[in-house]
Amino acid sequence: MFITPGTPRVIIISYSMNYGIKNCVWTALGDISANFVQGTLVIFVLGSFFSDNPNFLNIFKWIGIIYLIYLAYDIYKNKPKNINSIQDQEKSIFSFFKDGFLVAGTSPKAWMFFPLIFPQFIDFNSNYVVQFGILIFTYMILDFVSLIGYAILAEKLIVWIKANPKVINTISACVLIVIAAIIAVTQQY
Repeated sequence: MFITPGTPRVIIISYSMNYGIKNCVWTALGDISANFVQGTLVIFVLGSFFSDNPNFLNIFKWIGIIYLIYLAYDIYKNKPKNINSIQDQEKSIFSFFKDGFLVAGTSPKAWMFFPLIFPQFIDFNSNYVVQFGILIFTYMILDFVSLIGYAILAEKLIVWIKANPKVINTISACVLIVIAAIIAVTQQY
């Protein structure tokens, strides 16, 4: 699950090529922070609410789609960094964190993952808080490692595409729009 391409990985790849791995750490931290909030809310508060009110997930779906389209535009218009020079980042640390948090936080797929998968590994008759803690922190560590792995791979690829650096931004923006369209068409709640 962690290594499959998805919206957070597309953002990480683009940000790695445009801003470097160090800034991707903040995006990855935003992503796993959203995962922690999602997992906690779903397991302890909202799990049955989502099952009984699928329209709520539909709202998250459309918020996520709108944000993906915004990110696609932002990535497309962004000027890729010159790998031969050191340039100041144009985004703040908070902006990187926010992008990671919002992309993961508005993902309906993530909101469905936690209530469908996590309860299978939790014995609610035992100390389920500790069990949840082990599951969520394991999930967060593996997700973080996979995101940084994508960032490292993308930074290595920048040497390969430096002759035409706008290509990756165009590809990333197109992939985000395709993902948004697929979510809009296929995910029905």
